[in-house]
Amino acid sequence: MRVFHFVVLCFLFLIFFAGPAPSQDAPLARIEQVVVETAVGSTVFLTEIADTDELRSRGLMFRHRLPDDRAMLFDCKETRPVMMWMKNTHIALDMVFIRPGGLVAKVAENTVPMSKTIIDSGEPVAYVLEIAAGTARRIGLKPGDRVIHALIGNANG
Repeated sequence: MRVFHFVVLCFLFLIFFAGPAPSQDAPLARIEQVVVETAVGSTVFLTEIADTDELRSRGLMFRHRLPDDRAMLFDCKETRPVMMWMKNTHIALDMVFIRPGGLVAKVAENTVPMSKTIIDSGEPVAYVLEIAAGTARRIGLKPGDRVIHALIGNANG
């Protein structure tokens, strides 16, 4: 009987003191198309736009899956050196660091899930596109390629 009471107390503690899961009650990002142009061709991603402090700080944390045709585009709001990490991110990602105007500055492939190791942009950038690990290699994405979206200011129409 003591074990049962202990389990119930632990459960109640978690409910009342641990708070809601990080993804609950969080605002949803709008989803828009982002086009990545490489020497191999163009690839379209359905992309969550992280353009607020809250959306940028949450990013893709606590997710357990990212389909190959999905992405998240971070608007850094200014051109500056950017440092990312994978804390609380359960899926491996490719991080694409993007200069103003949309040219790719750096691609960090196959980032390690849950790692606190800093992933540095290597130079001042304005945007970061996160895609499923292995996607950059699959589509031939390299520095100098182009990312197109209205947020970047290089989309037609």
